[in-house]
Amino acid sequence: MEEVGFKYSILASGSTGNSFYIETPKKKLLVDAGLTGKKVTSLLAEIDRSPEDLDAILITHEHSDHIKGVGVLARKYNLDIYANSKTWQMIDHRQMLGKIDVAQKHVFERDKMMTFGDLDVESFGVSHDAADPQFYRFMKDGKSFVMLTDTGYVSDRLSGVIENADAYLIESNHDIEILRSGSYPWSLKQRILSDQGHLSNEDGAAAMIRSMGNKTKKIFLGHLSKENNIKELAHMTMENQLAMADLPLGSQFTVFDTSPDTACPLSDI
Repeated sequence: MEEVGFKYSILASGSTGNSFYIETPKKKLLVDAGLTGKKVTSLLAEIDRSPEDLDAILITHEHSDHIKGVGVLARKYNLDIYANSKTWQMIDHRQMLGKIDVAQKHVFERDKMMTFGDLDVESFGVSHDAADPQFYRFMKDGKSFVMLTDTGYVSDRLSGVIENADAYLIESNHDIEILRSGSYPWSLKQRILSDQGHLSNEDGAAAMIRSMGNKTKKIFLGHLSKENNIKELAHMTMENQLAMADLPLGSQFTVFDTSPDTACPLSDI
């Protein structure tokens, strides 16, 4: 009997580097590799996996905390890479991945659906200061996982696209007061707080309140800033905001933390 659903691990999530692993019986994918190839290999080993197992890498956008190790891994393990055309143009123009064989480069446009073996993947655009940033919803056998970080806000349309997933990786980048009173230059603070920046703890909670449904069981807090957030504060904000919200009847879920340098345990959807 074929296994139902899929397994996944948030290998790393934070301002210093991001990577996500997902597998089905037929396919094993990596989304982003924003750390060194050596570190990503080490993170995969924490969940008893190897880059040799991978079929492809999906890219969300061209910022270094999402693609730092992509080129090395793709060359060493002959991996296919998927990104949308504007992201590829920026990567190629700036030679951000080094030399990649043209046969390994594939286009996965925003707001499209692609099937990798037995896994359907839907892309959706976000508001961030990159060429054409996009994130993904993974679907198999009626189950789904949504990853959404690196966006300045979540529109009503996007809330509909990502609604009622079984699990989410949602951005909780910063606490607004810590950011405002911190040591960052004002120009950088403005960038983070802008509509093309990052979601605050409160923004992430508001996005979940609008998007989660009675299927939602797991919420992972992602892309926390080391300088402008505190893990316990982000977690408390999410739980408190959800506790006060008018959530769908029968909602039962757990909020999980992620780490910038330690893989989350491999989880079933």
